[in-house]
Amino acid sequence: MVLNAGSLNRRIQLKRATTTQNGAGGTIYEWHDHGPPIFARRRDVSDAERLSAAAWDNKLVVRFVIRSNSFSRGLRRTDMIAHEGVPYGIDGIKEVPDNRGFLEITAITSEGLEVNSPFEV
Repeated sequence: MVLNAGSLNRRIQLKRATTTQNGAGGTIYEWHDHGPPIFARRRDVSDAERLSAAAWDNKLVVRFVIRSNSFSRGLRRTDMIAHEGVPYGIDGIKEVPDNRGFLEITAITSEGLEVNSPFEV
C-alpha cells in the first residue's frame, strides 16, 4: 500500500462527547468538535472482507487513515468521526503497518448500534 500525504483527500471532523445527567438520572451525550477538520484517506471495507469476518449486517464499515501526531494519538474509541454529514463510531485505532507516520481508524455508521449507545444520532 502506497501511502503519502497526497492520498489524504477527504476531510473529517473528529468529535468528542460531554455527558450530563437529566432529571430522571439518565445520561445525555452532547457531541462537540474535537480539534479542526483534518485530512484523511477513506476506504470502505469490502463485502467479502466483512463476510470472512462473520460481520455481515446493515452497517457500513470504513477505514480512515490520518497522519499520526500528538493530537491524533490522543483519540479514543469513545470519540466519533463526522464525514460528509454521516456520523461514524470508532471501532479501532492502530498504526499503519510499516509506517509510523499514519494511524488507521476503523469506523462504523451509527446504524445498527445498540440503543443508548453514545453514538446515537
